[in-house]
Amino acid sequence: MTTGATPPLARKRSRARTFLPLAVAAWLVLEIWLLTVVADVAGGLTVFALLVGGIVLGAAVVKRAGRRAFRTLTSTFQQAQAAAQTGTAPPAPERTGTEDRNGFLMLGGLLLMLPGLISDVLGLLLLIPPVRSVLGRYADRAAERRMAAAPPGSLQDAFQQARMHRPDGKVVQGEVIREDAAQGARRADEPRPPLLP
Repeated sequence: MTTGATPPLARKRSRARTFLPLAVAAWLVLEIWLLTVVADVAGGLTVFALLVGGIVLGAAVVKRAGRRAFRTLTSTFQQAQAAAQTGTAPPAPERTGTEDRNGFLMLGGLLLMLPGLISDVLGLLLLIPPVRSVLGRYADRAAERRMAAAPPGSLQDAFQQARMHRPDGKVVQGEVIREDAAQGARRADEPRPPLLP
């Protein structure tokens, strides 16, 4: 039985989704080939020591980044709680060049933990603070561009609403409806009652 409605068109597959599996497969083949070349030149014990060293260093980096992220989260909650008790707005988060790039630091640790020499080199590059800072600024700009280009009703609205609540001076228009106020009709010339907590 047909309803007469046209079937929905299938979304076109993006180029990234098409080429990502091929890129991952090529990267894995290159990693294995490079490990065999280094094992032929320097010996299997050297390759094993490199892989174990990468795992140990990566685990230490991930642990350090996790502790730093937990410290930042705890201090943010403490500042918000203190601001709520005093009735003031919480201070705006201070973004310094490298301390706020825990995600890239953790990614560097994970890349070090993956077996392979290319992933180890990329992980070591992410341990350098200027590299993390440059990548972080690029990621921020890319996220801003994507949020600006997102259609209404998408996840962009949620990010925009969350941003409006930050204490950076933006004005959010809205209307407050009090539940405990009398529900009778109000005359047009009657002044509105003050909004009290």
